[in-house]
Amino acid sequence: MTAILPHITLDSGKNPDFSIIWLHGLGADGEDFVPIVEEIKLPVAVRYIFPHAPRRPVTVNGGFVMRAWYDISGNDISARQDDAGIRASQADIEALIAQEGARGIAPDHIFLAGFSQGGAIALHTALRQQTPLAGVLALSTYLPLGDTAASESTVASRQTPVFMAHGRSDTVVPHPLGTLSRDALLDLGYTVSWHDYPMPHSVNEAELRDIEAWLSARLTGR
Repeated sequence: MTAILPHITLDSGKNPDFSIIWLHGLGADGEDFVPIVEEIKLPVAVRYIFPHAPRRPVTVNGGFVMRAWYDISGNDISARQDDAGIRASQADIEALIAQEGARGIAPDHIFLAGFSQGGAIALHTALRQQTPLAGVLALSTYLPLGDTAASESTVASRQTPVFMAHGRSDTVVPHPLGTLSRDALLDLGYTVSWHDYPMPHSVNEAELRDIEAWLSARLTGR
């Protein structure tokens, strides 16, 4: 049985009926996106879960130990991918989904969200679920292990809507890698809402408003 990752839990109101599991990027921790709770206004109460990735050596950073969802071997993040690390993080996130299920939150009321490395894990995990999730927010990220997506993604997961956002000046996860990932998801039959912005590897105000609108529509069934 996979142990539950340490995480921060914040409810935006009483008795939330939806959960958002929000994954940070490389070298950050669960605190990184806590301000999002105040920065976006949603129409219903939501439970936010901000897990801390395990600490591990990261090859591209000289083996320095930091919080990371998987190892990165070089500057080309789509080459020589850490299959074992990615799948271990998938199991960690599935344990959090199961935890929410035990609390009475159905899978179709659970969102996965993530920035950069966290977004990669959110996408990878969502595609492999046997029951559709409420949605995926994939921010400044890409689809990892893309060569396995066609064979491993489930028919049910194609009902999970995807919001993708990317900076056109991103030098960490290049914008073309984001668009290639979007196109791969579309080819697999996923519904993708794509947004890009004049920004680097970051989140800006316009993106926050688009996230707010996209989430609000799905939280209210509109």
